[in-house]
Amino acid sequence: MKLLRYGPVGAEKPGIMAKDGLIRDLSAHVSDIAGTALADESMDRIRALDLNALPVVKGSPRIGACVGQVGKFICIGLNYADHAAEAGMALPEEPIIFAKATSAICGPNDNIEIPRGSEKTDWEVELGVVIGKHTKYVSAEDALSHVAGYCVVNDLSERDFQLHRSGQWVKGKSCDTFGPIGPWLVTRDEIPDPQNLPMYLEVNGHRFQDGSTKTMHFNVATVVSHLSQFMSLQPGDVISTGTPPGVGMGQNPAIYLKPGDKMELGISGLGVQHQKVVSG
Repeated sequence: MKLLRYGPVGAEKPGIMAKDGLIRDLSAHVSDIAGTALADESMDRIRALDLNALPVVKGSPRIGACVGQVGKFICIGLNYADHAAEAGMALPEEPIIFAKATSAICGPNDNIEIPRGSEKTDWEVELGVVIGKHTKYVSAEDALSHVAGYCVVNDLSERDFQLHRSGQWVKGKSCDTFGPIGPWLVTRDEIPDPQNLPMYLEVNGHRFQDGSTKTMHFNVATVVSHLSQFMSLQPGDVISTGTPPGVGMGQNPAIYLKPGDKMELGISGLGVQHQKVVSG
């Protein structure tokens, strides 16, 4: 299933993308694509619905972040071998964990704001993992059963804030609009192998990132298991699992986003995001 949230900011409604390409409203069945609605039992109830009997959403509504009420937005750093090489850094012995503020979350096609004082706003296409049930001390063998589904994330980063402003990476990762999520939450039954997903990102029509989750250093199961040893994961928590090479910081010379730029990014089976860059 391809679950989504549509409507104005702060007033999104739950929906599902049908095979005919039309959005059907799920408001009569779940209050939001969030919390307990992400549990296997709820997913099974939605899966059993007759989509043709659901109301069709008219027009072309704004698409919001594909999961609501996110409690934690956790990211994994240097998780692609080829990206680590691009950054001139050694692969870590265990996953590098940092967080983005949930206030950074926005819709997949919303404008991206360059924060005040920024000169090095960068892009990162990433596979997002959405947790479906309480997860604590889970084994890698059982970890994927705790995943509700997958989505596209653009882990935007202000590199100067991130690397040179006397703090952890969170400073450069948490600016408003630095966390587009969606367009869809694709349930895990439709993604049998999250380690074989081509992904790309383009700026102004030029393809900078052209990679695959095949080169992920720590796979999704390992990441979920590892995180659960340090914190419990709750339904709706989002994990952004790292980026392949081709970020702006890795270009020679480096290239960073500026107002007026347009981005397109996507992951096979998970949809495409389109964003315009504006001044914050």
